[in-house]
Amino acid sequence: MNPENNLSQNLPKYPESMWRDTTDLPSFPKLKGNHDTDVAVVGGGITGITTAYLLSKAGYKVTLLEAGVLLNGTTGFTTAKITAQHGMFYDELINHFGEENARLYYESNSQAMEWIISTAEELGLSCGMKREAAYLYSDADDDNTLKQLEQEFKAYEKLGIPGQWLDHIPLPLIVGGAIKLPGQARFHPLHYLQGLIQAFLDNGGVIYEHTVIAENVDKDGNLTLYTEKDQYQITCRHAVSASHFPFYDGGAMYFSRLYPERSYILAIEPESEFVGGMYLSASQPTRSLRAVEWEGKNLVLIGGETHKTGKGICTFGHYENLEKFAGHTLGIKSIPYRWSTQDLITLDRVPYIGRISEDEEIYIATGYKSWGMTSSTVAALMISDQIQRKDNPYTDLYDPTRFKANPSIKNFITMNAVVAKDLVGGKVEFVHRKPDELKPDEGAVVRHDGKRAGAYRDPEGKLHLVDTTCTHMGCEVEWNDGERSWDCPCHGSRFSYDGKVFEGPATTPLTTLDPEE
Repeated sequence: MNPENNLSQNLPKYPESMWRDTTDLPSFPKLKGNHDTDVAVVGGGITGITTAYLLSKAGYKVTLLEAGVLLNGTTGFTTAKITAQHGMFYDELINHFGEENARLYYESNSQAMEWIISTAEELGLSCGMKREAAYLYSDADDDNTLKQLEQEFKAYEKLGIPGQWLDHIPLPLIVGGAIKLPGQARFHPLHYLQGLIQAFLDNGGVIYEHTVIAENVDKDGNLTLYTEKDQYQITCRHAVSASHFPFYDGGAMYFSRLYPERSYILAIEPESEFVGGMYLSASQPTRSLRAVEWEGKNLVLIGGETHKTGKGICTFGHYENLEKFAGHTLGIKSIPYRWSTQDLITLDRVPYIGRISEDEEIYIATGYKSWGMTSSTVAALMISDQIQRKDNPYTDLYDPTRFKANPSIKNFITMNAVVAKDLVGGKVEFVHRKPDELKPDEGAVVRHDGKRAGAYRDPEGKLHLVDTTCTHMGCEVEWNDGERSWDCPCHGSRFSYDGKVFEGPATTPLTTLDPEE
């Protein structure tokens, strides 16, 4: 391997999730009439599917509603580590929540991990489930992070978490130190969820795709949800918002209480053998590694380059940085896939899970801070218990109405509350502006069919909609009001309001969308 090679030549031209590319998912109709159900679950990711499965198994009539297609949000673009080792977190938890709550956090995520593993076994799911140790390490010569990691290990000891301190890790990296947590797991998340979807359907569950749920909810007796443009009504006893960013705010101002971050993943075929295990650097920039099997080959997922949404360097540059790390660490034969994802983080970094208020039968689950596999299952188990009026020991810990904050988080929210709602970028973004709000000769990023889209209403009033993914390297274009164009911040490609190429390097127009979808 020559480190002087132009590494970016190896990267796929377009981003694509390996999970989605290797899974044949069923399709479901759009809701085309009023509908009555016991529980309406809004959001077709791992949280919504798991919650729907649990409640259908308990005998409830459950309807799962997805704005786009199932598993095309964060769940379809994860690294899929099933672990209770959530980065450098337990020392912080003890300081802000106390030892008992920190212990409950570990217990809830460990139980969620075991539930996923046992459910896959119970349903006979072929999803590549494999037990592996998780490692959290500091880079060599990063003395400050090493001290924090040592404090983190002391937190493990206080909480009874069975971690082990190591001076070396199996990777060809020199580290300052590491914490090993045995008995964690990895899997193919969509193959697992394929099985849960089928089990949900077998239990009598109903699924609608391309069904966008509006923000307004009537609460006179039973709940009434509405599809976008108030076309149809969904009447239910309980509603669950499992849509990443809550579809219903209820005056809680979640746009100011959630911080969006983007991160990036490469699937590489390594030159040197990968010894197994799941790894995460505590030092910056973050680096994540885990193995995966693909077409008879052993690949490694290299993740990291986390940044605040809208504040990263050129998107392609993040992939190039991961490629350099992978090349120097393991060597690269090929890179079959690259993709990015987005996560939301709460004020105190503990997810918001549970009833939105004491007198409403609306439940939310959000803010998983990159640890969605176990957090989503914690949420599903909790919400299922709450709807069935069963006691759950974790209700107070995750209560969405709580408020715990430290000065750094409060300062962060002050700086970002205005923009947080609009900066949930990429394909999982929940933009709240709608195409029908645009005036003549006005363009903007909008929400269409549950996804980010670009909209321009020409002077005659005709609406033009485009997919905002640049056809050159997959960056997200932004509206240039002065030029009436969609401009790519990465490599300078520019497109007309209806997607035609203005300037290269792009040669393919933006994909146009049907305003009537």
